[in-house]
Amino acid sequence: MKKLYLKLTLLLVFIFSALCVQAQTGSVSGVVLDETNQPLPGATVSVGDKAAMTTVEGKYSITGLPNGNAVLTIRFVGYQTVQQTITVNGETRFNTTLKPSATGLNEVVVIGYGSQQKKNLTGAISTVTSKDFQKGSITTPEQLIAGKVPGISITSNGGAPGAGSTIRVRGGASLTASNDPLIVVDNVPLSNNAISGASNPLSLINPNDIETFTVLKDASATAIYGSRASNGVILITTKKGTSGAAKINFSTQVSAYKVGRQVDVLSAAQFREYVNANGTPAQIAQLGTANTNWQDEIYQTSLGTDNNLSISGTYKSIPYRVSGGYLKQVGVLVTDKLQRTTGGITLNPRLLDNHLKIDVNIKGALTNSRFANQGAIGAAVSFDPTQPVYVKNNFGNYFEWTDINGEVPNPNATRNPIALLAQRNDNSEVKRSYGNAQFDYSMHFLPELHANLNLGYDVSNGKGTTFVPANAAQNFAVGGLNNRYQQNVNNKVAEFYLNYITDLKSINSNINVTAGYGYYDFLTKIFYYPSRNANGDVVAGSEPAFPFDKPQNTLISYYGRAIYTLADKYILAASIRTDGSSRFAPENRWGVFPSAAFTWRVSQENFLKESNTLSDLKLRLSYGITGQQEGIPYYSYLPTYSLSVAAAKYQLGDTFYGMYAPAAYDKSIKWEQTATYNAGIDFGFLGNRITGSVDVYFKRTKDLLSNIPIPLGSNFSNTITTNVGNIENKGIEFALNGTIIRKPDFTWEAGFNATYNNNKITNLTAVNNPTFPGNATGNISGGTGNTVQIQSVGYNTFSYYLYKQVYDAAGKPLEGIYQDLNGDNIINEKDLYRFKSSVPKYILGFSTQATYKKWSVSTVLRANLGNYVYNNVKANIGVTRSILNPAGYLGNASTEIFRSGFDNNQYLSDYYVENASFLRMDNLGLSYNAGKIFGPKNNIGLRLNANCQNVFVITNYSGLDPEISTGIDNNFYPRPRTFVLGVNLDF
Repeated sequence: MKKLYLKLTLLLVFIFSALCVQAQTGSVSGVVLDETNQPLPGATVSVGDKAAMTTVEGKYSITGLPNGNAVLTIRFVGYQTVQQTITVNGETRFNTTLKPSATGLNEVVVIGYGSQQKKNLTGAISTVTSKDFQKGSITTPEQLIAGKVPGISITSNGGAPGAGSTIRVRGGASLTASNDPLIVVDNVPLSNNAISGASNPLSLINPNDIETFTVLKDASATAIYGSRASNGVILITTKKGTSGAAKINFSTQVSAYKVGRQVDVLSAAQFREYVNANGTPAQIAQLGTANTNWQDEIYQTSLGTDNNLSISGTYKSIPYRVSGGYLKQVGVLVTDKLQRTTGGITLNPRLLDNHLKIDVNIKGALTNSRFANQGAIGAAVSFDPTQPVYVKNNFGNYFEWTDINGEVPNPNATRNPIALLAQRNDNSEVKRSYGNAQFDYSMHFLPELHANLNLGYDVSNGKGTTFVPANAAQNFAVGGLNNRYQQNVNNKVAEFYLNYITDLKSINSNINVTAGYGYYDFLTKIFYYPSRNANGDVVAGSEPAFPFDKPQNTLISYYGRAIYTLADKYILAASIRTDGSSRFAPENRWGVFPSAAFTWRVSQENFLKESNTLSDLKLRLSYGITGQQEGIPYYSYLPTYSLSVAAAKYQLGDTFYGMYAPAAYDKSIKWEQTATYNAGIDFGFLGNRITGSVDVYFKRTKDLLSNIPIPLGSNFSNTITTNVGNIENKGIEFALNGTIIRKPDFTWEAGFNATYNNNKITNLTAVNNPTFPGNATGNISGGTGNTVQIQSVGYNTFSYYLYKQVYDAAGKPLEGIYQDLNGDNIINEKDLYRFKSSVPKYILGFSTQATYKKWSVSTVLRANLGNYVYNNVKANIGVTRSILNPAGYLGNASTEIFRSGFDNNQYLSDYYVENASFLRMDNLGLSYNAGKIFGPKNNIGLRLNANCQNVFVITNYSGLDPEISTGIDNNFYPRPRTFVLGVNLDF
C-alpha cells in the first residue's frame, strides 16, 4: 500500500512540475517594417536556438520561450541588424523598423597610387564592378562599361572583329594631340600607340580577366598622373586569387552576328529602268543580265565563340589565380576574322608576418587575324547590280570593268566587291605580354609607413603580310602585291613611393601622405620593307632609306599627395606632380601639375547624423592642372631631314642624287596644359538604397599642341607642330542608382546617367588674326582634298563648314544654288558657314536589372543628342552621274537621287549634314541561376544566359548608323546585331 501511495505521490509531483513549467513558458510576436513603414517579408527573427521568418505582412511569432530576459535578433540583407534584450512574460509583443545599412560608403576605391574609402573621396570618380558590366559578346574591355558612367563616351569604330572604340572623358581636351584617356592596368600605364597587325591594342586584353573599372575625371583625381591625364584616367583592376580551396570557373558562349541594315541603293530592276530611259546606246549595251545584291554578297551571318577557364585559390598560403581564354570571331564582312588566345597568372603572397605584400600579375595574348578589304563596303553600294559576280576571264574569273579590248582593267572603274575580298589576304600575328610585380612593405618599426615598389612591362610583336595575286584587278598595274610589315614594342615602368597613414586621435584627425618617383620608357622598333609584287620583285622606288626606325620616348616623374581628414567630416587633399619628357627640349622638358580639393561630409554633422532618410551627403570642390604630350612627334623640337623620293632626285651628269629636305620644327615646343574646376554633390538615401551624384565642371586647355600652316616660300613642309590655341569644355554630369524593389524573391535595380558637355575654341593663332577662318579638317571621299569640317575660334570643335543650300517652294534642293551669305553677289569660299558639330551635346545611359528567384532580365540603353553626321555615302553616290559615269562604266546610286534630283556631286552642300541623335538598346539579357545542379552538398553551380546586342536604334538619320565618332559617314563597317547563348560553371 505504501508503495502505491509513493507511486501516486511521485506521479502527482511530476504532473505538477510539468504544469509549472508550462505556466512559465511564453512567446514573442510582432511586425517588422522597412524604412518606409511597409511590411518587410523574409526577415529572420531569432531568440536563442529558435527562429522564424516574417510573413508577407511582416509578421512573426516564436513560441515555447522560457519567461525571463532574452536577446532577440532580427536580420535582413541590406539592412542593419537589430539586437534587443526583451523580457518574455507570456505573450510578448515586439515591433520594430529596420534601417538600411550604408556599407557602400566603406567600399575601397582604387585611386592613383593607393586606395580610399568611397566616403572619403575628394575627386569625381566613378567605379563599375564586374557584376554591373555589359554582358554578351564583348571583345574589347572598354565595351564592358559603355553607357554605365556619366561623363564618358565610348563609341565603337565599327563592327569589325576586335574593332576599337573612340573613348572620350568629358569631351576632348585637345585638337591635334591625343584625346584618348590614359589607361592603367594593374598599375601599369599602357601606351596609346597602335600595334601593327592589331586593329585595336585593347583587343589584346581579355575582358573576362577584369574585376573593376575606375574612371578618374576631374583634375583632383587625375593630376597625380600629371602628363597624359588631361583626357581622364581609366584604372583597370584584374581578378585576383581567393583564399581557401581551389575554385574553378568555366564559361563558354556562342554568338551569331547579322547585319541589321543595308545602304538603300537601286535594285537591278530600278537600275535597268533608269539606264534604258536616260543612257546612251553604248551605256545601255553595258547593262548585264544578272540581278546581284552586292551587299548580300559581301555580308554574311557569322558565328563566334568565347571560352574562358580560371582556377583560383590558395596554395601553401599563397593566393593565386590562373586563367586562359580562347576567342574566335568571324566578321559579318566576308573573309574578316579574329582568333585570340590569352593567358594570365596572379600571385599574391604575404610575407614577414604580413608586413610584405607582393602582387605579381602577368598577362599574355596571341592573336591571328585576317583583315577583310573594307574597300569592298564602298564598292558594294556603287557596283552595277546587273552584273554577275563571276565570269570567265583573266582576272580570277571575277567580273571586272575593262578597257575597250577587255585585256586591262578600267583604271577608273569600281572593282568587283567579292574580288576585293577574296583576292586579298591580309594576315597578321600579334603577341603581347604585360604585367608587373608590386611590393608593398609595411615597416616593422613603423607599420603606418609603407614602401611600395612597382616594376612593370608591356611588350608586343606584331607582324603580317598582305598578298594580292598578279591577275587581280585591284593591283593589276603593278603585278599584284606581296608586302610585309613588322613592329616590336618594349615599354618599361618603374615606380617607387612611400605612403604614411595615421590617426591623430588627440585632434580627431587622419593624415595620408604619399611621395614617389616614376620612370617610364617607351621604345618601338619599326621595320621598313620595300613594296613587292606577287612574284616577290621589288617595286621600283619603294626601297626604304633605312631598314628600321627606333622611336623612343622617356618620361621621368616626381609626385606627392597629402590628404587630411578632420572629424571624419572635412577632407583636404592636394597633390603635385612634375614630369620630364624627352619629347621636349631640356629648357621646356619639365611640366608641373598641381591639384587641390575640399570635401565636406554634411551627413556626418550632428543635425543629419541620426537621419533615417538621408544616409550620405557630401559636397566636393576641386581644381587642378594636367598635361598632354601624346599625339605629337617624338623629336618635334629637333631639326630633322628626310631623303627625297625617287621622282624628286637631282641629275648631275649621268647620275641622279637624292636630296635631304628639312622638316619644320619648333625648338620651343612645350607641354599642353589643361586646368579643370569641379564642384560636385554625392548623395544617398535610405541606407544608400538610392545613391547619386551631380558634378559641374569647367576645363580650359592652353598652349594647344597644334598643326598650323607655314607661310608659302619656306623650305619646309606645309605645317608645323607648335603651341598655339585654347579650348574650353564645360558641362554637367548626373548619376542616379537605386534599388526600386528589394524583396526576398524579387529585386529590381536601375541606374541612369546623363552628361551635358559643350566645347568651344577660344584661340587658334599666335597673333590676333580675325580674318583667319580656322583649320580645315574632316577629309571626305570624293573630289580632291575636300574637307567638310573646321576648327574655328568661337565655335564648337569639328563644326561643319559648308555652303547653305537653297530649296525651291516644294522643299527640293536646287543643284549648285547656295545662299550668298556675305551679300557680295558672288558664291565663293567666303560664303562657307559653320553649321552644327559632330560632337554630341548630351550623352545618356540607362541600365536596369530585375531578378525573380533564379531568373534575371537586364537591359542597357544609350542615347546621344545634338550630334550631326555628314552623309558622305549620299554625297558620293546620291547623284545620277554615279550611274551614267563618263569614265566608261556603269555604277549604282543611292535612292537619294529620287529625292535630291542632283545630277552632279555637291560635296560642300549642308544638305548632307543630318541630325544623328539616337536612342540605342545596347543589350537585352536573360539569365537563369540554377544553383547547385546536383544537390546542395555538391560544388557545381550552373548559370545560363542569353543576350541580344544592338537590339534597335531609334533615329531620324537616314544613313546606315548614326553613331559615327568622326561625324563623317563614309562606307561604315556596320555594327551587327548579335545573339549570344552562354553557360557558366563553378566548381
